[in-house]
Amino acid sequence: MATRDGKERAILLNNNLKILFYSNRIELFIRWLIGITFIYASYHKIAEPAHFAKIIYGYYLFPEFIINLTAIILPYLELLSGIALILGIYPRSALLILEAMLFVFIVALSINLIRGYNFDCGCFSSGERGYGYSILGLLVRDVIYFILGLQSLFYNKHRKWCILQSGSILKTI
Repeated sequence: MATRDGKERAILLNNNLKILFYSNRIELFIRWLIGITFIYASYHKIAEPAHFAKIIYGYYLFPEFIINLTAIILPYLELLSGIALILGIYPRSALLILEAMLFVFIVALSINLIRGYNFDCGCFSSGERGYGYSILGLLVRDVIYFILGLQSLFYNKHRKWCILQSGSILKTI
């Protein structure tokens, strides 16, 4: 009797996970959430690239010659990838770009957390308001976004409200 109840719970859990991973509504919500987040994050960086360059310099991880170029290119890459996610223009490609950025952010935040540095991450503002977040809180937030992005990246069903869809990543593995 106990094994029967266990099997029923396992089947119920399996069905709930299928709903989570195969629902096109959840995939759409995640895509829009990440897209809106990165569009919003790019605004202050585009408006004040010099201040964003100082924030990047404050990480003490990148060579000086690449900081200005990064401060100019990165916000536009965030903006364009976010717009692509919302409009559904090659969402898998846009997610790959944003997931790579999130991974770099997670590594950079982790290194500076280990070092004990307290700094403005430059995520959503270029001003003094960015100091209100703890580095650990930012790290947790970025890991959550990264995991959500993986769900949408590996989603292999028909995507809702997509203008141009790319192929399934799971079929090529």
